Parts: sequence; C-alpha cells; structure tokens
Amino acid sequence: MSHKPSAINIIWLSMILLATLTAAYTGRMSEVTKASFDSAKSAVTLAIGLIGPMALWLGIMKVAEDGGLMRFIARGLRPLMVRLFPDVPPDHPAMAAMIMNMAANTLGLGNAATPMGIKAMQELEKLTPEKGTATNAMCLFLAINTSSVTILPLGVITVRAAAGAAHPAAILVPAIIATCCSTLVAVVAAKLMAGRGHDPLIATAQKPEETEAQPAAENEAAELCPPSRAGKIFVSILILAFGGAIIYRLSAVHSLVWSTAMINQVSNWLIPVLISAFLVFGYFRGVKLYESVSEGAREGFLTAVRIIPFMVAIFVAIGMFRASGAMDIIIRLFSPLTSLIGMPAEALSMALMRPLSGSGAFGLMSEIVNRDPNSFLSFLVSTMQGSTETTFYVLAVYFGSVGIKRTRHALPAALCADAAGLLASVFICNLWFGRL
Repeated sequence: MSHKPSAINIIWLSMILLATLTAAYTGRMSEVTKASFDSAKSAVTLAIGLIGPMALWLGIMKVAEDGGLMRFIARGLRPLMVRLFPDVPPDHPAMAAMIMNMAANTLGLGNAATPMGIKAMQELEKLTPEKGTATNAMCLFLAINTSSVTILPLGVITVRAAAGAAHPAAILVPAIIATCCSTLVAVVAAKLMAGRGHDPLIATAQKPEETEAQPAAENEAAELCPPSRAGKIFVSILILAFGGAIIYRLSAVHSLVWSTAMINQVSNWLIPVLISAFLVFGYFRGVKLYESVSEGAREGFLTAVRIIPFMVAIFVAIGMFRASGAMDIIIRLFSPLTSLIGMPAEALSMALMRPLSGSGAFGLMSEIVNRDPNSFLSFLVSTMQGSTETTFYVLAVYFGSVGIKRTRHALPAALCADAAGLLASVFICNLWFGRL
C-alpha cells in the first residue's frame, strides 16, 4: 500500500529551503552553515545526555512492570483511558506507561516523563503490524504530551523568583487554565483527524486473544522471589523512619506560608520518593531488583542511541531556520495581527520558538523575565513556557525511539494544541495580570 508523505516531511524540507533562501538575501549564509554543524553536534550531545536518565527510569519502570504495578495503575484509570484509547487493550503495559508519563508531566517531572513516554511508545508499537506508521493511539498520546498538562511549572517559577518578580508563582492558575485548553484541543483534534485515515492498529484489534495474551506472557517471564520476613521487617522500619523524617521536616517549616521555597522543596522530594516507592513495591512483590533495573537500563541505553538520527534532522532544520533570520522576518510580518489579540510583538518570538526549541524558548523567556520581571510581557511568556511543550522535540524523540517515519496526523493535532495553548495564555493573562 502506498502512503502520502507525512506532514513532517514537507515542514522539515520547507524549514531547510526557507533558511537557505532567507540567508541568501540577508547575507547570513556563514551563520546558517555554522548553525547546521552546531545543531547536529547539539543533537548528539543532548541524546548522549539522555542516556543516563533514560537508563535509570526505564530500569525503575521495569521493576514496576515486573511487580505488576503498571497493571494496578491501569485498572484504576481504566474508564477514562478506555474511552481515550479504545484500540489499546485495557490491561496492556502501554496503558499504565501512558498514565505514568502523564502523571509525571502533570507534576513537572520532565526527566522522568520522557523515559516513561518512550516506554509507552515502545509498548504501543508492539500492537501494530504496520511498522513505521503511527497508530491513532500513538498520535493521540503524542498530542496530549505536547499539550503539556502541568500543575507545577517549577522551572519557570524558579526563574521568576531569581529575577526578583513580586509574585513568582502567580502564573500557576493561568498556566493550568491554558494547558487544560490545549489538552482539550489536542484530544478533539486527534480524534477528528483520526477518522479521516486508516489506522494500522485495526488489524490487530480484530485479534483480541493475541493482544490480551501478550501482557500475561511478559509478566510470566519475570520470576518473583518473595523476600524473607527479616527483609520485610527491615524495609518496613526504614519506611517508618522516613515517615518520621517527613513529620520532622514539616514541624521545622510549620510557620512558613505556601511559597516558592515550599514548592521547590516538594519538587526536590518527588524524584527520590518515586524511585524509592517503586523499588520498595518491587521488593515486597518479590522482584529481583538489581536484575530488573539492569535489564531496563540496557533498553534505555539502546533507545537513547536509536533516537540520535531523528534528533539530528530536527535540530539542524531548527538551527538553520533561526540563524538565517527567517524567524525575525515572520515576527515582523505577523506583529500587526498579534497586537489585535493583546499579544506584544516580543511575545511572538516566544510563541514561534516554543514548539521548535525547548532550550531556545527557555533562554528567551529567562532573558525577558530578567529584563523586567514584573511586566505583562514577562508574565505572558512565563505562562506560555509553563503551559506548552516543545512539539518537534517530543515528536523526534518519541517517534524516533520506535522508528516511526509516517507520523500521520500526530503533528497537525499537536500544532493545534500548541496554538490553543498560546491563544489561551494570551487571553487569560490579559484577564489575570490586572488583578496582581
């Protein structure tokens, strides 16, 4: 069967050609040449930097999977997930992995969310016989990821606090509202676009006995060895001691109000507590912890290496586009329109940068906040940063991890979510900023 080329193909090619054309007129050809090599190097450096976190979290996820935690979590949210992903068997490991990825994103745990999302993609990939083509479930999952449902945008709040903003955490409510709007649009857009094409998962869905047997076979492969009574007592004592530490820390800060410092304290505790909780669960379930973590880490290492070509392609296009001056031209062209909706012209650069480059958008946001931390522009770009995601990075990493080349409607749905999040940010910030 022949397929039309994915939207990412024409977008990627357009960025390269427009960058070259613009550089020919602006005289920035040397900058574009340098950016192409620097961006390729940055992509590889970033991918190598992901190896450690990815190996760690996929190792932890392997413990949770072998112990059955992912099945327990999936059952708890089954009613919602079954409606969102009707083609994925309710007890399949992909369900639990998607739930844990969304939970990590909601808490602002970016380092944990990416490996969990890659794990979900790998599980979803097992369900389709048409390798290299995104299924409806994959497209919806990626669109939800790029909508970035985040309750605690801790990085943005920290930047605002360091810059001396009078209300560093004031973006919380606007960011939550904006990200909820983008998520709603992501789900609706992905569902509507899914109806226009063939879903390669349908062929698998006609054989439920095969998909239902897969999780059971995977779980049977994990040999469980229940711990001794002495081991259970020892770990239980440690858990009780940790509970005492929580009480001690709370008593030490009982006079503090809920502030940025408190939010940062909570964020510092989340990762160690999550790691320990998964390992303790696996220990009591009889999982061979060291072996499971090592096996999961090996998968994480291979996955990080596999995504390098996809990241290089995306990063080179983005780097050339920025260096050529094409983005500056687009900002000048659209600034009259943005002023009509209450968006300062300077914020348009942030709106265009956010889907393309996470580090670029974060740096731009930081520069604006440091320049005038209490301005409306600072408030708006902070909300944009806290309520949207780097779409092309997520697409390259998640789909690259399973070799997806035909992305179908994933990118259009994700870009619709981005647009909704940005427009919602402008609207709510114009309403909210005057109350501060």
